[in-house]
Amino acid sequence: MSKTIITAAITGAIHTPGMSPHLPITPEEIVEDAVRACEAGAAVVHIHARDPKDGRPSADVGLMKGIVSEIKKRSDVIICITTGGSIGMPLDDRIAAIPALKPELASCNAGSINFVIEPAARKLKPVYDWEVPYLNGTKDLVFSNTFLSLERYINEMYKVGAIPEFEVYDVGMINNLAYFLKEGILKRPIYIQFVMGILGGIPASVDNLVYMLKTAKDQLGDFNWSVAAAGRNQFTMTTAALTLGGNVRVGLEDNLYLAPKVLAKSSAEQVTKIRGIAEALFKEIASPDEARSILGLKGKSEVAF
Repeated sequence: MSKTIITAAITGAIHTPGMSPHLPITPEEIVEDAVRACEAGAAVVHIHARDPKDGRPSADVGLMKGIVSEIKKRSDVIICITTGGSIGMPLDDRIAAIPALKPELASCNAGSINFVIEPAARKLKPVYDWEVPYLNGTKDLVFSNTFLSLERYINEMYKVGAIPEFEVYDVGMINNLAYFLKEGILKRPIYIQFVMGILGGIPASVDNLVYMLKTAKDQLGDFNWSVAAAGRNQFTMTTAALTLGGNVRVGLEDNLYLAPKVLAKSSAEQVTKIRGIAEALFKEIASPDEARSILGLKGKSEVAF
């Protein structure tokens, strides 16, 4: 890869307001952190919406449109709209923003997984009454991404000229993508985000990353790739990705800390940190337009927001 793409995942749907006072909740907070992340060196921001009243993950397309429209006004950053939504969110709600907003890039989870965040409830001091039941509910819930829904999501994205960013939580999901490539449903360019360290997914280790890379190369041939890792594994695994020639994702969706026992005040702080590590490894950081070229995106002017 000629230049390194940094993605900032701004708020997500995993962490709850009681975990950090710095987690962006309102549209204004999400927009501000996204713009600052781009200024710090992120070429891509990965966007979820939350209900501004209580921070609950939201699938409201109008809310999402307001967020991404304002980011676009203030920044040249690539906006990746989630179709992960939140765990337990109906499939129709998760995909709704894609045909409505026609983004350049959209996340596409590459298979089903036991996505367990229940342990976080044990030490949480909640701000809102939904937080503990939400976390505890993941102990008996599958984050569903069946072959039927995957095919639908891929086709919906291609219809509007969006490139799927495949979130791969375990090695078997590479086999899923190989099937869709063989069937002609998945087309190149292929972009993979290896998401490591989720309880229910592949553990975050360099050995596992190397194994997934080899498996993907054997089954898919050429593809672009990046690494995200949960919690304390974030900077270890993104640094490993840099040394292996990959792109990286940081942000408060994945990890609330900047260092042990030090809460990050923003995703932008984490972007600044990983950019410093990348530059210490003599990596050049891609601008948004350079990232558009690398990933084969349609361009900012072609979205519907």
